[in-house]
Amino acid sequence: MTASLSVTRDAGVGLIRFTAPFVLDMPTRTAMADAFAEMSGDPTIRVIIVSGGPDVFIKGDVRMLADKFAADIEALDLHAYWQPLLDCPKPVIAAVSGLAWGAGCELAMMCDFIIADPAAQFAQPESRLGVMPGAGGSQRMVRTLGKQMTSYLLMTGNPLPAPRAYQLGLVCELAEAGQVEVRALEIARHLAAQPPLSLANIKRMLAEGPDLPLREAAALEHRTWIAMFDTHDQKEGMAAVLEGRPPQFQGR
Repeated sequence: MTASLSVTRDAGVGLIRFTAPFVLDMPTRTAMADAFAEMSGDPTIRVIIVSGGPDVFIKGDVRMLADKFAADIEALDLHAYWQPLLDCPKPVIAAVSGLAWGAGCELAMMCDFIIADPAAQFAQPESRLGVMPGAGGSQRMVRTLGKQMTSYLLMTGNPLPAPRAYQLGLVCELAEAGQVEVRALEIARHLAAQPPLSLANIKRMLAEGPDLPLREAAALEHRTWIAMFDTHDQKEGMAAVLEGRPPQFQGR
């Protein structure tokens, strides 16, 4: 069985695109994890996009899980395949068309932000299968949508249309119909020209800060801000503004 994804690189942007049959089976999980690990360590890649097909983003492999018992699931160590994405220090954009259900919805929420086609749908329908989300879906969703809406979506398993997801803050931008990957690439190329250390530190603050008391989180931000004044990119960025020229950031 081969992995259902392709990986391309261009002008500082890495693109992981899921392909038919758009199922997150074990070969695809392995290839996805390997791609994130490799691009995380590649200094020529500054931004990563994850996309799927026009009708399905990606979905979990129910066939693989249906006859498993708890010990079998634990032995699969499925969380390990998500870890390279969760550990990635670079901006990761989810470009979602069609259905992002189950594991696909969880994957999209693991990314830094979501660009969606107006026809996309997000759902965690695991309750209809006798289980619940198992890759952080409930916890990421409740932190964005709040308890009321998350309770409704998880308990009913009903899909959330992209326009409503945009209104609620799960999606940051609705692309024009059929143009979600094009729009994600535009944003990614803009980010690829920004200072990598700034983006990495912003990402770290947003990951660590919300779990800290406000005073501690603000102090962490302040210490990180001070430390950045010992970097090349801070000197280059401010000098470029004062000299009226485009900056040349090096990520150091």
